[in-house]
Amino acid sequence: MKIGIVLSAADPEIVWNALRFGNTGLQSQHTVKIFLINKGKILACGTCLKSRQKEGSNICPLSTMKDLLRLVEESDKVLTFG
Repeated sequence: MKIGIVLSAADPEIVWNALRFGNTGLQSQHTVKIFLINKGKILACGTCLKSRQKEGSNICPLSTMKDLLRLVEESDKVLTFG
């Protein structure tokens, strides 16, 4: 199964649980993609990289709403943590 996770939480407990869930999915042979959206100061990936004038990396590429749409379209299930 292809699982998409949209993570927009700044609360470390919510972030931790989202990542634990994603890791469990990977260990169960699922494909997991995570899209990070910044609501607070902890997450600095995805669309918020541009607002901070930062460049993306292989682990955390610069993402757009089109990338989020693609994640949703390609996923069998999408979960949000926020």
